[in-house]
Amino acid sequence: MSTANTDRKELRKMRRLLWLMGVVKIPMIHYTGPKLLQINDETVKIRVRLRRRTKNHLKSMYFGALAVGADIAGGIHAYYFANKSKQNISFAFKSFQAEFLKRATSDVTFVSNDGAKVQEVIKEALETKERVNRLIDLKAFNKEGEEVAIFKMEISVKIK
Repeated sequence: MSTANTDRKELRKMRRLLWLMGVVKIPMIHYTGPKLLQINDETVKIRVRLRRRTKNHLKSMYFGALAVGADIAGGIHAYYFANKSKQNISFAFKSFQAEFLKRATSDVTFVSNDGAKVQEVIKEALETKERVNRLIDLKAFNKEGEEVAIFKMEISVKIK
């Protein structure tokens, strides 16, 4: 099977898992309706649409919707690698820092290029059998490709 077919199959699988997680475990994910655009060993891209549910009184994306998008973009990478390695892991975010550069007045795409860091954390947790923490970086872009926010999140991973 070609890598393009494998990537598409993996993307469909992770989209379904994200939808299920939103319906069953984390209703805020379902409420904001994010779309997984890309996932591979290096990169995750998530889009959250600017609509009534995600908009604030200034007609820009609400802080909570931005936090949900960042949370998913960082967290789904851990889920992706755990699923790939068939490991049962527990992960959460220990800290969250955000810098808002400009108002997000359109759909927002959240990008994480820290797949190697997430993979490293899972590998270290497997080896040590202890909880391992690491900072990952994410960026948020509007439809015009302008950076609207920068996030630093500390992922915490433990193998169950």
